[in-house]
Amino acid sequence: MADPNASMSGSLNHAMIDDVQARRAQEFADRFGEPGFTDPTQLYIEQRYEGYTPENQETWTTLFDRQMAYLADNASQTYLGGAKIINLRRERIPPVESINERLKPLTGWQSRAVPGYLKPKAFFACLSRREFPTTIVIRPKQSIDYLPEPDIFHDIFGHVPLHADPVFADFLQTYGKAALLTNDPHHTERLARLFWFTVEFGLIRENGRVKIYGSGLISSPGESHHSLNSKDVDRRPFDMARVCDTAFEIDHYQPILYVLESFEQLRDSMNSYANMLLNEKRPAAVA
Repeated sequence: MADPNASMSGSLNHAMIDDVQARRAQEFADRFGEPGFTDPTQLYIEQRYEGYTPENQETWTTLFDRQMAYLADNASQTYLGGAKIINLRRERIPPVESINERLKPLTGWQSRAVPGYLKPKAFFACLSRREFPTTIVIRPKQSIDYLPEPDIFHDIFGHVPLHADPVFADFLQTYGKAALLTNDPHHTERLARLFWFTVEFGLIRENGRVKIYGSGLISSPGESHHSLNSKDVDRRPFDMARVCDTAFEIDHYQPILYVLESFEQLRDSMNSYANMLLNEKRPAAVA
């Protein structure tokens, strides 16, 4: 989910999402949830791979090389294994369909190209179907270290390798279903915090070392180093209730991060939360 107020004007290949198909999909996304605007498949567009410029490809390679040099020793083995499984390559921006050819048989997940910002309910509807809305534009060279909205490097390089893991794949779908189910602002806020501190900025302990798995860390050269090395980061043991009670800010490096002991811990905690929401939705039994 990108910031709806963020500008895409700095993206070099903005023309890739400036056509009739993309405009229709974005209009549908903006009205998602209204009568007649509830089908997630109407949010998706073609990648139009020929629209990537040589400079776009160079940006991908630069980011890939810089991040992998650090992540090889500091990212979760689940992430690194997933990157190999889906055949992420340094030489070129990945075609979404080639990712899906490897991913879908493993866990049922697919990456689906979208033109831009999706409302939260639209995003959750996609996750509930094991479909990950994937931004297809890539950041410009002048913003190579940071872009306020997602791009294809953040979405494919940062998110998608974990979708090859069955445990994380189950967690993410359950999260989507739970977030789609609730209209309670209290739970909506708590679920947003959970997503932030896990999917985006999560850490995990593997073989006695704290490693990176959250996509906001995986895809950010500065924040990935900061998350593991800075003395200013409070790295807390993962606890679902505490995570959901913790507010976050998006405009600076994160001062608080949560450390999982396993992805099973995350999946099981999410299952408990989803069951609680489901029970709240059920009508009370008649005496």
